[in-house]
Amino acid sequence: MADRRPRVWVSQPLFDDIVAQLEAYFEVVPTVEVTAHSSADITARLGGVDGALVTLNESVGAAEIAGAAHLRAIANVGVGYNNLDVEALGAAGILASNTPDVLTETTADLGFALLMAAARRITESERWLRDGQWRQWSFTTMLGADIHGATLGIVGMGRIGQAIARRAHHGFGMKVLYHNRSRLPVALEQDVGAVYTGFEELLARADHLLLVLPYTPHNHHLVDAAALAKMKPTATLVNIARGGLVDELALADALANGRLAAAGLDVYEGEPQVRPELLALRNIVLTPHIGSASLATRRAMVQLAVDNLIAALGHGPDAGHPASAINADAVAAAKAGGVTVRGKKTDLDKR
Repeated sequence: MADRRPRVWVSQPLFDDIVAQLEAYFEVVPTVEVTAHSSADITARLGGVDGALVTLNESVGAAEIAGAAHLRAIANVGVGYNNLDVEALGAAGILASNTPDVLTETTADLGFALLMAAARRITESERWLRDGQWRQWSFTTMLGADIHGATLGIVGMGRIGQAIARRAHHGFGMKVLYHNRSRLPVALEQDVGAVYTGFEELLARADHLLLVLPYTPHNHHLVDAAALAKMKPTATLVNIARGGLVDELALADALANGRLAAAGLDVYEGEPQVRPELLALRNIVLTPHIGSASLATRRAMVQLAVDNLIAALGHGPDAGHPASAINADAVAAAKAGGVTVRGKKTDLDKR
């Protein structure tokens, strides 16, 4: 088996010209059609490969890697990685990576687009027009909320949150408040034009609330019925982070009963399924998780994931050091003493 060529699995059709770069180092096992992989399917695919390029649609945890004797690296095409059990991967000595930075500005664009569409009732107006109702126009038809000069509350002030704050403050003259796990340096606050505040105050003061923080079990349903009750009834809520941050039934109830003016969602708790209570509402803008969906950005994401996988498997100019590893410390600790991987003692350095 010394001359065995490493194999990598690509879980979905991506950009052929970029994925082809893997062929210089590995035998590539492609997926030729968009596929909803079951857990059993993922387990079977990982069982025969050294690495994998996966998307947010594939969940990889302890069960899926249980029989993957050769698996050394998982490259996730996405900045979020709650589809990966990072702890289980690290304990097994499997290096995981993601694709941050390259999608920051594009995702911020989409967040701001949802904010504007929800506040100005863009999709509602279009449906009204297409339904032939324009003949019923009055001076108060489709009145929405201003963006310029309004107060924007941002929950989560990482790269994307900062990019949105810059757009809001410098482009639209908005007052920007933010809440984050830790406060930004003062110089960075000044650069993005944002003021730190507590979560409760943010809810109460924001004309528009935008969520762009990572999902964890700790912040599950961070925006629930109680949080929504603290918001202005004229406010809008936008979520481009993860669906589990919002209690969608509570949101639907608030929108249906006038306790919140509008909302814009790009992410959903049960995606790709969307609750019928949300679909029935007129005052909500819904997009199918397209935050990074520009051609240039999606190509950059796949390129970074390919580079990460090549490096993680010991090839290319960054061999052994993928640019955006997310569990390198755990893998290093596992390598230091050998680990029990999928039921057998393994010297990871000899894989």
